[in-house]
Amino acid sequence: MTGSSTPLRVGLVGYGLAGSVFHAPLIAATEGLALDTVVTSNPERQRQARAGFPDVRVAATPDELFARAGELDLIVIASPNRTHVPLATAALEAGLPVVVDKPLSGTAAEARELAALADDRGLLLSVFQNRRWDNDFLTLRKLIDEGGLGDVYRFESRFERWRPQLKGGWRESGDPAEIGGLLYDLGSHVVDQALVLFGPVTAVYAEADIRRDGARTDDDTFIALTHASGVRSHLYVSATTAQLGPRFRVLGSKAGYVKHGLDPQEAALRDGARPGPGWGTEPEDLWGRLGAGESPVTGGGNPVPTLPGDYPAYYAAVAKALLAGAPNPVTAREAAATLDVLEAARRSALEKVTVTL
Repeated sequence: MTGSSTPLRVGLVGYGLAGSVFHAPLIAATEGLALDTVVTSNPERQRQARAGFPDVRVAATPDELFARAGELDLIVIASPNRTHVPLATAALEAGLPVVVDKPLSGTAAEARELAALADDRGLLLSVFQNRRWDNDFLTLRKLIDEGGLGDVYRFESRFERWRPQLKGGWRESGDPAEIGGLLYDLGSHVVDQALVLFGPVTAVYAEADIRRDGARTDDDTFIALTHASGVRSHLYVSATTAQLGPRFRVLGSKAGYVKHGLDPQEAALRDGARPGPGWGTEPEDLWGRLGAGESPVTGGGNPVPTLPGDYPAYYAAVAKALLAGAPNPVTAREAAATLDVLEAARRSALEKVTVTL
């Protein structure tokens, strides 16, 4: 797939939150990609797909998609977590490159099996870890690379929400086959970010609680990581946080960086906005602060302009990988390393032990 000026035809499996809010708009906005087919059996979602993308074809089942694999160039899997492994396997066996929403699978072993299958077939297998392109994360990476913090000692990352009432659906199911709960949902993001920033992990401790009436899986979880580099990461994911903490609090030998608020891209996509000029930017009053010796709440530190968030960069990199042989933006083996940590965290929480990796 090199040197072609014709856009790559993309089949998108799933048109719930992930498919309709994230994948479809980003695919459609990417030069070199064309949203060809959406797979959903839900009549209302079929109508939504046609309304949002008038030229798109709609299929009711993945089998309909795979039956004409020769008409497609890439499959994106944005269906429920339990379907990721079988659908990715079917796509790869049909000879198609694949993007899979996180988590790639329920276990690191499954992720490595998929990676081996992709390697054997000579096909791209990429994982949609879009939070690597959050505005705050891009800003923090720049600060670390430039030495603004000195040697980082502690990384605190929070993905907290106040959702005291259950929403329902498979993400809140207690069935292990569904791979639900916040550990594997938001935990996939915060652990991936910690590994990108600070490298491999040697020890994992976790607390996973079920707080809400009627809940069947974790909705308030804490993960402590010890990195081989010496950095300690403290990661919080919760749906039951009545007072939200800073998104990042990062402490180093020279200074600390504190950033509140979530990247604006998800909210913009939910509201129907599409990538264009000014995409991913935030107002100055939301910028994080860099300093030492005083709390940012009382004016300590200096404001750090937040870099624009850039979710479109993920699919641009996928297109470049397929069309020009550029690197895979997020590999399945990177996803497997994240799943190693998540599995260890689950064991730690259940057995009340620290797990050595």
